[in-house]
Amino acid sequence: MTHPAHPDRAPLTFPFPDVPPFGVPVEIAEGILWVRFPLPFQLDHVNVYFIRDGDGWAIVDTGINTKESLAAWETVLRDVLQGAPITRVIATHVHPDHIGLAGWLCERFDAPLLTSLSSYAESRLISLAPNETGSRQFFDFYVSHGMSAEGAGIVAIRGNDYLRLVHPLPRSFHRLVRADVLVIGTREFRVLTGEGHAAEQVMLYCHEEGLLFAADQVLERISPNVSVSATDPNGDPLGHFLRSLRQLRQDIPAEVLVLPGHRRPFRGLHTRAVELEDHHEHRCDLIREACAQDPKTVADLVPVLFTRQLDAHQMSFAFTETLAHVNRLVRRSELEPVRRDGRLAHRTVLRA
Repeated sequence: MTHPAHPDRAPLTFPFPDVPPFGVPVEIAEGILWVRFPLPFQLDHVNVYFIRDGDGWAIVDTGINTKESLAAWETVLRDVLQGAPITRVIATHVHPDHIGLAGWLCERFDAPLLTSLSSYAESRLISLAPNETGSRQFFDFYVSHGMSAEGAGIVAIRGNDYLRLVHPLPRSFHRLVRADVLVIGTREFRVLTGEGHAAEQVMLYCHEEGLLFAADQVLERISPNVSVSATDPNGDPLGHFLRSLRQLRQDIPAEVLVLPGHRRPFRGLHTRAVELEDHHEHRCDLIREACAQDPKTVADLVPVLFTRQLDAHQMSFAFTETLAHVNRLVRRSELEPVRRDGRLAHRTVLRA
């Protein structure tokens, strides 16, 4: 399958081309600051945004619960906020780099947590039953798609890892729902939600100033991870993700300033959304071509999409993202499941 070029799409532009050091604020607009916080992963940072809110600051995302991130926060609270309070904590989604210190900040400043029901419920569920993600169900999920028992034993155990990176959340929260209007200081934001990377991922759009806090839905240069969960093994997160991108292009002007969860702010929302759509369609093409030769398990297909060496952390994401592309093709009737040596494999549906 070939995909059309988009010569009418303007290239991305970067109003803040220089990446600041961790903890050093960049003023995006009057009363809006961008600060990068460290992460202990290959993607080594997360963006936290501060929005002036009366005498204090509302924050969008929090960073992860590590000593390095906590130290960075202490510096920012002292040198940047200079004693001003955090008025509310907005967590865009459930992943530790975005919600990890939400509970700590809420406790410290007696501030409310604002997030989606999906994010709050999923994080609380993991905290109540952290060992569930190491259960036989998760082990069997990986093995059934061709992973070795040794590999499955490593990547299936993630619940306790999550809790180490996420401070306990408050016992109550303020729910954000798509189409809500959130007033922060003198600004009005419309609440948007995206799917695919995380359920009900919250985004905030200020129409008056052309600002989109996009979380991980749209990033420069990289695609957010789009993965199938063992609790929803036949789910179609890639389909949800692509629909969310099309919805953004339909609802939000192309010239907005995109404030993403990682990497640099940019202009060129529609261009980047189309690039991401094309990127995933190309990966679907690669899988379809590979499965045309003979049936392939997901484990067989991971090297087709990810040619670099992967550690256990990266493998868990690569494996479930590969399955997301497989499930998308099954939904489109372009792949069909077959059994191969007791494992689930897929072959391309040949068209007359």
